[in-house]
Amino acid sequence: MEIKLVDPRALVENPERARRSKSNPQADALLLATIKAVGIVQPPVVAPQADGGNGFVIQAGHRRVKQAIAAGLGEIAVIVGEAAEDGGAMRSLVETLAHEGLNPVDQWRAIERLVAIGWTEEAIAVALALSVRQIRKLRLLANVLPAMLDHMAKGDMPSESQLRTIAAASLDEQKEVWKAHKPGKGDPQVSWWSVANGLSKTRMYARDASFDDELAQAYGISWVEDLFAPADEDSRYTTDVEAYLGAQQEWMTRNLPKKGVITEANTWGQPELPKKAEQVYGKPKKSDHTAMYLDRDGKVQTVHFRMPQPNAAKGKGSSGEDAVAMPKTRPDVTRKGTEMIGDFRTDALHEALGRAPIEDDTLMALLVLAFAGQNVRVDSANGGGDDYYHGNRRIARHAAALFDAEGKLSFDMETLRLAVRSMLIEVLSCQENRTNSGIVARAAGDVVGADGFLPNMGTEEFLSCLSRSALEASCEGTSVLPRARVKDTRAALVEAFNEQTFVHPSAFFAPDREALGAWLASNTVSEEDQEDEEPVGPDAEPVDPAHDDSEGFREAAE
Repeated sequence: MEIKLVDPRALVENPERARRSKSNPQADALLLATIKAVGIVQPPVVAPQADGGNGFVIQAGHRRVKQAIAAGLGEIAVIVGEAAEDGGAMRSLVETLAHEGLNPVDQWRAIERLVAIGWTEEAIAVALALSVRQIRKLRLLANVLPAMLDHMAKGDMPSESQLRTIAAASLDEQKEVWKAHKPGKGDPQVSWWSVANGLSKTRMYARDASFDDELAQAYGISWVEDLFAPADEDSRYTTDVEAYLGAQQEWMTRNLPKKGVITEANTWGQPELPKKAEQVYGKPKKSDHTAMYLDRDGKVQTVHFRMPQPNAAKGKGSSGEDAVAMPKTRPDVTRKGTEMIGDFRTDALHEALGRAPIEDDTLMALLVLAFAGQNVRVDSANGGGDDYYHGNRRIARHAAALFDAEGKLSFDMETLRLAVRSMLIEVLSCQENRTNSGIVARAAGDVVGADGFLPNMGTEEFLSCLSRSALEASCEGTSVLPRARVKDTRAALVEAFNEQTFVHPSAFFAPDREALGAWLASNTVSEEDQEDEEPVGPDAEPVDPAHDDSEGFREAAE
């Protein structure tokens, strides 16, 4: 390395110099005045031309050489050294920064040049006394549209937050926004606020997320680090707002405490609590409720509220827990619309049941389904006497056996027979209480020969329910003769009936003819009523082929 005196006009500019944009005019004027007064204090650094030329290429000091020429100096002192392995890229950058700071665009270009020739981000950070995060932040300018970079290099820079938004957008989006907001001849300044606003996207930050990495992965959330944010905070974010809020919602569902509800925020960002609820601002009690909701930033918030004391419990089955009725959102179909749909369906169902061809086994299956309907009240003798069912689990379980795994009505005859028998057992009752089915149960028992299944009634308990005349009549056909005392007659009958079955005549199923006739008369449809009703069965009008579901019924029956 040596010092030489050379004509500044003979020095060759380095095409890979760090500063490419125009320097500050005030700084150039100050440097020119200094050179005129005392000359160049620190000689520029040059290196011999590598392409066989006799000149020298400026490695560091382009501004000093330029201002020396402007000052009219014929010779200046330069330091001649060998070109570095990186072409003097790092030395040029360090000296340039020492004399006058570069704008971010020139810094980024110089850093990208160093990375291209093998420098690591860590090594660049050590050489420039910068943090690795700052180096990575500058490298984000690689995501900025080249046309925007050229304008930024002129000194018109956006703010850090605006630059963050621009760098996060795709080049195609930047190109479209730049067309609308690029500067014109009359107004060379760019409205960076408008550019950033056109590219802004809602960000949901990882630091505000309650869910873990497992839920994030399940919802396909990938975090992006915001290198413009402060280094001491978690700056990871995602723009997939729908997936983020879905993961937050599932986390609330999984972690909902006892007596907790999930609600929504209103227009003012406050939770929608149930009617008459009082929000608890102090320490909650064990009897208080918890409401979880998402605020405007997507954060899970928790508030406690208290319901008013319920009135005294009335009747059986009342619970001491105060019910919480959450506000309902408007459904897709209103209540009136749902009622209209119900009317349409009922008319169509009744018309199909009355006119469509239906196989016998399908009719049996449909009858079983009908008993499982929630509008059917069955005072079942199998429920303990005080229970009745509206198509609940006990009754509906027999109908459920007729469906396959795909929810289609599909069964074999053996399954159908078992379901029909089980449903008839649940429904028909001859007990003398609220479960009594009436005369129809007597008729059903007579048809199926239920008399042969009646138990032996020759017991002390039953015979004690008979009058003297009925007890003495029961002695007919036996070796027992009526005794003077009823007690003795009853004891003799009990002993005699130990070896044979006794059934009292009043217990047989065949209904009384007069009672059956009265029931038939009160439930038979008159001719006038038949004229008012639509025909059902064979006399009905043919069904429209477009609505012929007989094939579907046959498939279900098979």
